[in-house]
Amino acid sequence: MTNRTLEDKLRSNLKTGLLINEPMAKHTSWQIGGPAQYFIEPEDIEDLQKCILLAKEYGVPLTVVGNGTNLLVKDSGIPGMVVKIGKGFNYLQVEGTTVKAGAGSMLPVVARGVMEKGLAGFAWSAGIPGTIGGAVVMNAGANGSCIGDIIQSVKVIDSSAEILDLTKRQLGFDYRTSILQGSSLVVVEAVFNCHHSDRKIIKEQMDKYMAKRKAVQPQGFPNAGSVFKNPPGDSAGRLIDLAGCKGLRVGKAEVSTVHANWIINLGGATANDVIKLIDIIKEKVKNKTGVALQLEVRVLG
Repeated sequence: MTNRTLEDKLRSNLKTGLLINEPMAKHTSWQIGGPAQYFIEPEDIEDLQKCILLAKEYGVPLTVVGNGTNLLVKDSGIPGMVVKIGKGFNYLQVEGTTVKAGAGSMLPVVARGVMEKGLAGFAWSAGIPGTIGGAVVMNAGANGSCIGDIIQSVKVIDSSAEILDLTKRQLGFDYRTSILQGSSLVVVEAVFNCHHSDRKIIKEQMDKYMAKRKAVQPQGFPNAGSVFKNPPGDSAGRLIDLAGCKGLRVGKAEVSTVHANWIINLGGATANDVIKLIDIIKEKVKNKTGVALQLEVRVLG
């Protein structure tokens, strides 16, 4: 079967459109990344299931992404099918203290929506620019909390396009990780346990966290947030600063002078620039402190 046949199948079987050789720089917060061979944003679960089955039938790689806020896509791009969990999975339902959100919902939008219902549990996430799906996969967190703290269950689709419901216990949450990382399971929905609180108090918390983010994080340049995980009991930013890496540049990529754990795109940076800078940082931190930093961002391609 030819790639042309796969292209025809995708166009005829899906409700959504198909983009060929779509630049991933358009779909990452770093604004970096080569082309996706086949780029699809499914309209619903049925579309997603068809993508999974067609990728399997034609033997092409399947890569699932969210809002691209934690991604570094290599300059060579991504072969096979790239599926973006976006607008087709963007919804929020609140019933009592139970919150159900689609994987394509933006975390700050969910946090505001929950706050407006007088429910606490999401204040920590104010200003984090990712989707619910991406946040669940990496167990996103800030301000001493993480999304795994409030998860009740997660709906996923497996490599056979079957729908499964996983409990919090089954998801194996740990610091910036879950069993979903590196697996073929695709998150489509999450259910959270929140609790009643005073809306004014929740809003004040969120405003405080937003102000803190703006004060200590770089503004005005494309970035992917924290590049490295914090080592146990320490801060990656502190170690990178200690190793003298603030302000280091490779091409148009720079270690932020505001927050050392952020690499910013000064304009026209390539993935290769960022990868070289990451390697330099890791080497310098290892030599200076003995700590081997681990990536928090996901590298694709």
